[in-house]
Amino acid sequence: MHDLRQIRENPEAFDAALAKRGAEPEAAKILSLDEQHRAILTRLQEAQSRRNEASKAIGQAMGQGDTEKADALKAEVAQIKADMPALEERERELGGQVKVLLASLPNAPAENVPSGNDDGDNVEVSTWGEKRGFNFTPKEHADLGPALGMDFETGAKLAGARFSFLRGDMARLHRAIALFMLDTQTGENGYTECNPPVLVNDAAMFGTDKLPKFADDSFRTTDDRWLIPTSEVSLTASVAGDIIAELAQPIRLTAHTLCFRSEAGAAGKDTRGFIRQHQFEKVELVSICRPQDSEAEHERMTACAEGILKALDLPYRKMLLCTGDMGFGARKTYDLEVWLPGQGAYREISSCSNTGDFQARRMNTRYRPEAGGKKTQFVHTLNGSGLAVGRTLVAVMENYQREDGAVVVPDVLKPYMGGVDILLPAA
Repeated sequence: MHDLRQIRENPEAFDAALAKRGAEPEAAKILSLDEQHRAILTRLQEAQSRRNEASKAIGQAMGQGDTEKADALKAEVAQIKADMPALEERERELGGQVKVLLASLPNAPAENVPSGNDDGDNVEVSTWGEKRGFNFTPKEHADLGPALGMDFETGAKLAGARFSFLRGDMARLHRAIALFMLDTQTGENGYTECNPPVLVNDAAMFGTDKLPKFADDSFRTTDDRWLIPTSEVSLTASVAGDIIAELAQPIRLTAHTLCFRSEAGAAGKDTRGFIRQHQFEKVELVSICRPQDSEAEHERMTACAEGILKALDLPYRKMLLCTGDMGFGARKTYDLEVWLPGQGAYREISSCSNTGDFQARRMNTRYRPEAGGKKTQFVHTLNGSGLAVGRTLVAVMENYQREDGAVVVPDVLKPYMGGVDILLPAA
């Protein structure tokens, strides 16, 4: 959500920020609605004040025996009471229109975010690792998977397209990856492990900018709850409405959860294999911090995600997203793209975003800059994948494959595999 006061003070800068996101100027419309809303508020306040004054004057007039004046004041109070419901309704209507319009607009990009239209305009910040050389043509995971326990047919039989069924050591390797990520993010990087709900209400989805814009990309239950598209929703919304007394150190939360996406906006993309599923798992990273700490926290969070790829010895590149490719709520985003030799391409495996106070305003989450002080300020929130479990499984399969179709288990995962150090294809 945007700061209405800043729009009033500098509407040109607001429209310029929207233009960088490819959006039309909206400041004039917002300010017009805001002016009407404030005018109605003023009329309401004046009416309430006059009603209170007149009510007091009735008693005084009656005490003085001036029944004519008392009757006139009673009539005035009655008329004010009769007029107020319409004013209150109009105030709610205009206030709602302002809120809906502000909620529909993307976050303003940070100054150092490059301008661009799509992923072709993203900027490569760095690369890490050497791409493996193979003395055979490496296969894609979708071709390796069926013989190793990645069952696409049974997933489709049970639930339809974009669902899979993992068996045996393949399922164990998937679990091992998630456990390794959690242990690293908690034990080494200082995140607090959480086990949040995967069903949330409208307020949690709205506060984390998933509603109303992304309603079609999410699954809704028959009792009007939402299956989380990522545990960013549950973790970030856990502080919704709070005033945090002490925030000298960022609050860092992590969770390994199921995630659900309808992929309504991804028709025809990655329909083959395990890359883009309706149900998947992620180890999510969330930080809540002071505004002055968010830029450094963003770099730290991204480094925490990179550490998983380095430990698994998976080559990757770090991309700074341009204005046209950033998520709706982000003001700055780094994508980590892992090298998949079977596809011969880099594919996104983590997205780490600083949303500034955009989500905090929607959630009304603040902190006290001074201990014991009365003044509050909106926090900054950040989120990132540390990492997407299924995509990491895909990367391990393609990077650690052998010519016979086996997949070697990376060293850091062996303690989680109960003695299994290689996945062998079924005869």
